[in-house]
Amino acid sequence: MTNPVVSSQWLFENLNNLNLIVLDASQKAITSDKTVENNLQIPGARHFDLKNNFRDSSSDLPNMLPSAVQFELEAQKLGVNSSSIIVVYDNLGIYSSPRVWWMFKIMRHKNVFVLNGGLPDWLKNNYPTEEKQPQQYELGNFKTQFNSANVKDYDFIKAKLNNEKNIVIDARSTGRFNGTAPEPREGLRSGHIPNSFNIPFGDVLENGKYKSKEKLAKVFSKINPENKELIYSCGSGLTACIILLAGELVLPNTTSVYDGSWTEWGQKE
Repeated sequence: MTNPVVSSQWLFENLNNLNLIVLDASQKAITSDKTVENNLQIPGARHFDLKNNFRDSSSDLPNMLPSAVQFELEAQKLGVNSSSIIVVYDNLGIYSSPRVWWMFKIMRHKNVFVLNGGLPDWLKNNYPTEEKQPQQYELGNFKTQFNSANVKDYDFIKAKLNNEKNIVIDARSTGRFNGTAPEPREGLRSGHIPNSFNIPFGDVLENGKYKSKEKLAKVFSKINPENKELIYSCGSGLTACIILLAGELVLPNTTSVYDGSWTEWGQKE
């Protein structure tokens, strides 16, 4: 498959594939209290703990990528093999799952996909669920091949501020981007990186799922993305991946994220 998103129907029809691993990457949205069925999961799903196991806990920034060694070890603990077909979902529809998709992609795992519409769409279609239970898995043989070129840092962004071949796309709300609405993180000012472009992540979604490719192409056409490197940012590197995955559906080679995002930039500049 070349499409990075799969439907609930596809997942249901392939649940018994022994090579399939379903990852539940659900976590609470920092800007919302919305949640869906916290105690239920898709049958056989494994908990991908973004906040604890799959982040750099030594950083004071909230969602920084862990080392390749840490990522490999934690993925192996979940029973992930190099040959695994991975489908990631979350309980808000499309929220944290694209971040996990991106993490596996930059570790050069090819067969990773996002469930379009997540758990809400699964429930809407009356597909089976089960209660969450702590589990341990046979250690997988997953190996990382970390592509550091697609993880941008503060120094790179600052050096490229006036380079027209690089575009920073910010997934935060228009109010936060414009500096007219507060940041959800206490003490952090709002505003945006100079010369960055705002596409609020809700602009690429419709009824909790990604918009059609035709509609997504229109969203991205206004920034004239041809022959430019697109770098995605947000508050902390999470919702940037929602826009990034939307870009992946209609544009080539759009997998770079400014991992520190506005939380880092807003503190430094």
